Order: sequence, then C-alpha cells, then structure tokens
Amino acid sequence: MQASDKNTEFRQLDALTEGALTAPTSGERTTRIRAWLSSDPPLEQLQEVFRELSSRDKGAARPVRERLDELRRAKGQEVLAAEWGARAEALLALGKINIADAMAWQRDAAKAGAPLSREPLQSLKVRLADRVRQVEDLQHRVQVQREAAVLLAQRIEVLSTKSWTLAQSALTGIQGDVQSWQDQAAQLQTDANWSSVDVRLPPLLDASRTQLLAVSDAFRSALEQAERAAADPAAALPQVPMWADELSAGRGVAVEAPVRAPRPKVDPQLREQASAIVREALERLEAEVAEGHGKASAGAANALRQALKEQGRLIDEALDAQAHAAIAAAGELEGWQRWSANRVRMGLVEQAEGLLKRPAGQEIGGRKMQELLRQLREQWKQSDQGGVPNHALWKRFDAACNEAHKVVEAWVERSRAQAAEHQAQRVALLAELQAWAADNRTARDDDWRGFGRVLQEFADRWRGIGRPGDKGLAELQARWDEAMVQARAPLAALQEQSLQRRQTLIAEAVALGAAPMLRVDAVKALQQRWQVEAQAVPIERRAEQKLWDAFRKPIDEAFERKSAERQKAESALGEHEREVIAASRALEEANASADAQRIRTAMAALEQALRGARSATPGASPAAMGTGTPPVAAAEPTDGEAGSAAAESAASSEPAAVAEPVKPAKPAKPVVAMRGDDRPGGRLPTAVPSAQRPGARPGRSDGPPGRMGGSAFRSDPRAARDERGGRDLPPQGPRLGDAAFRAQRDALERAQLALRKLAAQAHGESLTQLLGAWRQRDPAAVPSVSDLGSRVPAAARAAWAQALGRAPSGDAATAMLRLEIASETPSPAEHHSARRLYQLQMLTRRHDAPPAQTWVQDVATVLASAIDDEAERRLRQSLKQLLKA
Repeated sequence: MQASDKNTEFRQLDALTEGALTAPTSGERTTRIRAWLSSDPPLEQLQEVFRELSSRDKGAARPVRERLDELRRAKGQEVLAAEWGARAEALLALGKINIADAMAWQRDAAKAGAPLSREPLQSLKVRLADRVRQVEDLQHRVQVQREAAVLLAQRIEVLSTKSWTLAQSALTGIQGDVQSWQDQAAQLQTDANWSSVDVRLPPLLDASRTQLLAVSDAFRSALEQAERAAADPAAALPQVPMWADELSAGRGVAVEAPVRAPRPKVDPQLREQASAIVREALERLEAEVAEGHGKASAGAANALRQALKEQGRLIDEALDAQAHAAIAAAGELEGWQRWSANRVRMGLVEQAEGLLKRPAGQEIGGRKMQELLRQLREQWKQSDQGGVPNHALWKRFDAACNEAHKVVEAWVERSRAQAAEHQAQRVALLAELQAWAADNRTARDDDWRGFGRVLQEFADRWRGIGRPGDKGLAELQARWDEAMVQARAPLAALQEQSLQRRQTLIAEAVALGAAPMLRVDAVKALQQRWQVEAQAVPIERRAEQKLWDAFRKPIDEAFERKSAERQKAESALGEHEREVIAASRALEEANASADAQRIRTAMAALEQALRGARSATPGASPAAMGTGTPPVAAAEPTDGEAGSAAAESAASSEPAAVAEPVKPAKPAKPVVAMRGDDRPGGRLPTAVPSAQRPGARPGRSDGPPGRMGGSAFRSDPRAARDERGGRDLPPQGPRLGDAAFRAQRDALERAQLALRKLAAQAHGESLTQLLGAWRQRDPAAVPSVSDLGSRVPAAARAAWAQALGRAPSGDAATAMLRLEIASETPSPAEHHSARRLYQLQMLTRRHDAPPAQTWVQDVATVLASAIDDEAERRLRQSLKQLLKA
C-alpha cells in the first residue's frame, strides 16, 4: 500500500514538472526543471521535487536547491526588515529622539544584513535622517540665537557710552530687535523637535533671554530717567555716568572728576617700559579692528588684556582708558563677525550638499565640479579668516565636498585614460608621417596638388586627435612640426620657384596693362601661362589669392579704360537709341498687362523703331540719319580684333562704300539644301564684312560675348540681299549701342514668351468651354472660331454645334480611336487591342482619308454621342494636341 502511494506521488510530481523526473538524460531533466521553475511554484512543491530529484540527479536538482536558498534568504530578509522596521518606527514615534540612537540604527541594521535599499527600510532610513537633520538644524538655530542675544546686549552697552540723545534715537530700533529676538526664541520652543534638543541648550537660551531683557529694561529705564532730567532740572540724574555728565554740563554744573586713590609713585623708567608694551599691543588691536579682521582682532584683544594684566598698575589713566575702549570695540566686532561668518558657512554647506542633488539630465561634469569645489573651499577659507571656526558646520561641509569629489575622481581617471590613448595615436601618426616622407621625396606623376592634399590630410588628422596631456603635448608638437617641415620640403622648394615665376608674370601683366594698345592675344596667352603655373604647383590659398589679385589688377584696369572709351563713343548715339529704349519699355509694360493685342502692338512699334522709320529714310546711311553714329569702317576695334591686320587697316583708312554683292544667277531648280564642302582644302564660303549689315556693331565678333571674342569679320544674315533666294530685304535701322540692343532683345524675348503663355492659356480655356458645352448639350456654349484657333474652320464649329443640338445617339468608339491616332496620344489599356485592329483595317483601306484629315468630323461624331468621364478625358487628351496652332 505504501509503495502504491509512493508511486502515485512520484507520478504526480513527474506530471507537475512536465516529465522532468522520468526524462532520459540529465540535460533534458535540467531543461524541464528550469521551465517548471519559471512558473514560480510554491515552497511545498519545491521541497517535494527537490527531495525526490536530489537522490536521482544532483545536477538537475541544483536549480531547485538554488531557488529554495533564495526563498530562505528572502524570508530571512523579510524577518530582518520587519524587525529593524519596527525599531525605526519606535524611534520615530518617540517624542524626544536621541540623535546618537537614530544614527546608530542605520549602522547596526547594515551590520545585521537588513535590506536598507528596499522598502520599507529605505523610507524609514530617509525619515530618520530627516528627523536627525531637523534636530541638528534646531540646535544650530538655538546657538545662533544665543549669539544674537550677546550681540544685542553689547550693542546696548556701546550705546550707554554715547550721548543720551543718540541712544534715544536708537531706542526704537533696539526695542524692535529685542522683540524680534523674543519672537524667534519663542518660535524655537514651539518646534515639534524642541524636546529632542540637547539638554544643555534650553537653559542657555533662557539665560540669554533673561540677560538680554535685564539689559534692555535697564537701558530703557535709564533713558527715561535721562529724559526726565533733561526736562526738569530738579529731577535726579540717570545712573549712566556718560549721560549724567552730559546732563550736568547742560545744567551748567561743573563735572567733578571722580576721586581716586592716588597711585603709588613708580619709577619713570619702569612706567615708560610698561607704556611702550601696552601701546604696542593697543596699536596692533586698533589696526586689526580698523581693517575688520574679526579673528585677528580677537587674538590682538587677548594680547592687550594680558599686557594690561601685567603692566596695568604701571601705566597712566589715559592709556588705560584707551586700551579698555579698544577692547570693547574688538568684542563688538568679534560678535558680529562670528554671526555673519556662520551665516556664510551655512550657505556654503547648502551649496556643497546640493551639488549631487540635481535632477536627471542636469548633472555636473567633472571639470565643472572640480572648479565649483575649489571655489567653495576657497570661500570657506575666507570665512574662517573673518571669525571663529565652526567645527560642526565644517564637518558637514567637508563630508559633502568629499562625496562630490568622487565625480571629479572618476572624471580624472577617464581623462588620464583618454590622454594616454591620444598620445599613442599621435605617436603612431607621427611615425606614419615620417615613413610617408621617406617614401615620397617627390610627387608621383608630378601631381603636386595630390602631394599637398596628403600633407593636409595628415595635418587634419593631427588636429582631430584629442590632447595627450600638457606635459607630452609640447614635445610631440615640436617633433610633429619638424617632421612636417621635412615632409613638405620638396613642395616648399617648388613653391618658392613658382612664386618667382608668378612674380615675373605679374610684371608682364603690368607692362601689358600700361601699353597704349591693349593686345588681347598677348593677355590671353599670359593668362594661359598663369593657369598652367597655378595648376602645376599649388600654394597656400591666401597667398595665391593675393598673387592672383596683383596679376589681374593691371589687366582689369586696362579693360576698364577700354570699356570707358567704348561707352563714351556709344554715348554719342542720339535720338534713335532713345526711341528704341522707350519702345522696349512700352513692350515691357505690355508684357506685364497680359494682353495679347497690346503686346503685338508694342512689338510692332518696337520693330518700327528698330528700322529707324522715325529718324531715317530707307536706304540712308547712318551718318545721313543724324544719329551721330561714327563711320563704320572707322570704328574702334574690339578686344577680339586687337592685332588684326584688317581692323588696323580699317581704322587708318577713309570710310569706303560697301560693295553691292554680286547677285547669283537664278538656278534652274530652287536649291532646297546644300551640303557644305568639308573636304581638306575645300573652299569655305566667303565671309561678308560685318560693316555691310546696317545696324551691326563695327568690329563685333561672332563669338560669345566677352572680352576675348572671335575674328574681326563675320557673315551677316541681314545683308542687303538674301543670297539664298536673291530677294531684297527691308532696310535695317542704324547701329545700336549695348544698352539699347540689350533692352530691345530682352523685351522681345519676354514678349514672345508672354504670347506663348497667353496662347496656351487661351487654348486650355477654349478646350474646357467645349467640353462643358458637350456635358450640358448646349450649342451656344461652343467657343467661337477665333477662340478655337486657326486649325478649326467655321464650318467645323457649326458642325460641332449642330451635333450638340441633337439628342445623344450613335457609337463614337471608332471616332475616338481615330482622334487618338490623329493626335498620336496613347489609348487606355483596355482599348489597345481595338486600336491595333483598327490600324490593321486602315492598311486595307488605302483610298480612305487618314484620321489626321478627318479629325474635325470625328470630333463631331464624338460630340453627338453620350458623354462619360472616360470619353471626356480621352477627347481632352486628343484635342490638346489637335487644337495647337
């Protein structure tokens, strides 16, 4: 029976662990056990499985044993957490907490192994630390309050040595300060942690209150007595000697010096020695008080007291009174300095503790943390120089600074590791540069630009490496500079030679620019030599730019002089140019109006102005027109013509009549095209001098605009006669200057562009209006013949309107295909087969008119049919091409 129960229990455990007990191999058993443990089984099942499995496979039972150990530790931790949590709660529940017990709780809990980093002990630890901090803060405030009471009492005592009127004016402030002190002291006693304050502090605070109130009451009563004595001469004088003497003097009563027992006679030599000792200590104390050194003044005051104690019976009364007054002033300064220094120290403590209490994302880096800590410690030293040290605050400040300095230490370690790495990188790069310099004593394939780029890459890589440290950087930098100089030596020598050659080119440019006749061919050759030199040898960019500016300056000045001379010559042109510019401006305004008729009118006016109809008669020469145009043959040659023999001859000779070109014989058959003779040695067409073209600029080259143009002569397409057809051309106007020529050219180009845009816009609007008429079946909505364009005759427009006037009928599939064939637009994919079939049919109907000739009738057929979106889209695509003029 027991064996049967045992087998049943075994099978249950095996089923519970998904066959881990009966698995054939140890690895499979371990895998199944781990899968079962991931379901977090209870403690009882873990114990039963471990008991059964440990006797069979200890390796597979190890995860179960580790889980059991973990649960035991967790249970022990829970017990410890409950125990130490109860102790902390008991400490917090006490009305009077002992700071030593609260601080010992954390130490003892950590020794016992309690989980202080997990709840609830973590929250309890924070609460106890806050409670201890509050008690310490309260005790510190009590001590500050005691020192404030002492300072107030000293202030009242000092006022008793002044005039009673001065004391009367300060009475209100004194009473307000005393009342404020009492309120603050009462507020301290109402604090919830007052019972936890050190037992020595409450009696001391009560004693300070009693002493302060006694001094304040005596001061007030003495001042009231002084007021009565001042008002009533018969009233008694106050007990304050200073005030009594002042009031007696006011009554006219001589003040009698207090009778003192005569001092015994002292040897004058001993008196002189004692006075010197006391006077030296007095002068030191007065100097420290004058400079405001509270800490140093305390030591000087003690030294003076000791001197008075030893030598007081030997000095005179005046020196004794002066010494006691100085000691009183030093005591007042010391009290105020101690109070203000403690306030400054408390602020430094709060700053130090707040260094690590910053929100996420606002942490302070290592370098900045180092600077802040250095500044805080320096400020603490300065506060120590002005008052008595406060050891309690110093401990808090030093602990906070040490904790924050861990950030600096981590940063220093990282910086040292990075510096070592950077130094290794720089050493490796230095060795690489030296090896490259040894292998490249000259540029490969004379590629000195590539040579310079490699050196620049080395310099960029060197600058990109971080600092290796202040000690090794200077040495490495010196070695790098030396290696770079050696590597750059071949290029530097070549650059020196290149600089000399460029200086020679600059001197040649100066000579060319100063010549009376600018030789453009020489300038072009000189510029070519400069480009070859610049491409061959690279130099530093700034130096190269300066050299280029020096080279370019004389040539630019020469061209500017030549341009000024040309503009001066062109400015002699008169009324004709002004008319052309005015017509160009009118055309520009017409272009902006987007009115096609106005643009065409303005274009015609500009063409008329260009022909010079207003200022010249057909066939007249420019000189006869009164335009001031100089003779064409005598015009100044352009830049491209400098040095040309033809130009020089024309410039020095008299104006010659332009020979009428020989009219070619009319061929038997009009020549449609002629192949040029491009054979070697073939005859080139004769160039016509540019002076033969009326309105042409003399000496203007056919090359692209610029200073360095083409040849001195070019063929003129606007010659007096058209060589291609032998017909006469209309006479052209006189020659235009640059400003007028550019103005009319730009205006005409913009006018043509505007007309094309307006035509396209009108075409689109007409097409949209036609399709709208089709959709509405409205013949009246069909655009007019002028709107449809020149390709649509009036009969076609009438046919389209008639088709729209009837009810939809017929099939327009074939007509639509013919329209797409005529416009060469693609058909939709579903109609590709029908289009190919129809095109095959068209091949068999040779005598039928092609779609390009019958598209007007096809449009009427489509408009007579019903409309849908696809048909409208296809017709739109076809008519876009067919209606274009």
